[in-house]
Amino acid sequence: MQPSDKLSLADLTVGTAGRISSVELDGLLRRRILDLGMIPGTQVECIRKSPVGDPIAFRVRNTMIALRSDAANLIKVYPF
Repeated sequence: MQPSDKLSLADLTVGTAGRISSVELDGLLRRRILDLGMIPGTQVECIRKSPVGDPIAFRVRNTMIALRSDAANLIKVYPF
């Protein structure tokens, strides 16, 4: 897969999955995301998006996690 094939989590459509390639967040939010198991190499699936697109729900390691779209844009994935 080429580096240009990377998307952000926010770009995934409902029902699609990907593998995290990088977490480009900083500070406490980065620490929290990593503590929740969203580390490079982890599979993540987009479960639900609100009508206005914020927040977005993802399944990570059999847990549902909701993120704001600005945070989801800073987590890069390789789509399946």
